[in-house]
Amino acid sequence: MRRGVLLALALVVLGLAFGALWLWLAPRVPLVADGKAVYLKDSEGEQPIGADGTFALIGLGLGVLTGLTVFLWRRAGGATLVLGMAAGALLGSVVAWRLGVWLGPTQDVVAHAKEVGKNVTFDAPLKLAAKGTLLAWPLAACAVHLLLTAAFGPRDPSPYGPDGVPAWTAPSDAPKRRPDPAPAGGATGSGDTAPEGTGGPGRDGRDGPGAPAPYAPPPAG
Repeated sequence: MRRGVLLALALVVLGLAFGALWLWLAPRVPLVADGKAVYLKDSEGEQPIGADGTFALIGLGLGVLTGLTVFLWRRAGGATLVLGMAAGALLGSVVAWRLGVWLGPTQDVVAHAKEVGKNVTFDAPLKLAAKGTLLAWPLAACAVHLLLTAAFGPRDPSPYGPDGVPAWTAPSDAPKRRPDPAPAGGATGSGDTAPEGTGGPGRDGRDGPGAPAPYAPPPAG
């Protein structure tokens, strides 16, 4: 929360530089008075919309720089940081607009025309006709920050293994299976024939050819 508030205040202060830059770069609208009324000297000129375009371009440039700077400052981002950036950029745009108008030519066109005299060219007040350009800075900043976070931001560990199958681990309290004991005598199979030389019956139940002869007592002397 604190970082978001500090960021918003810093962007509001940056709006002062924005306003001075807009005042310097915005084209001037020439006016002329004949003693009865004030007219545009060049009725087909594009200076009136040039001020709006200049404001929008400066806002877009500041938005790109703001989004990049905030991302490099805090890669993890956060909702409060993004909200502070958006609010600060919007307030900074309002500050820039009002500062440019205040520092520009006077708003009293009639008094200015009487001051300069008849048929003398003077500058019209600086105006921002398209108020939607106030959103250029915050929108550009949020868009750039979102793209950078999506492309280069930190990633959460994936729940899937390298083969795309969800990883599964046995519970820690699960009983461990003990290996089956080896058969007695080292037997590895379960066949029904006895090994040769053991005296066991063959497959037909009779003594096999390899069975030893039954024990007979030695003959009497």
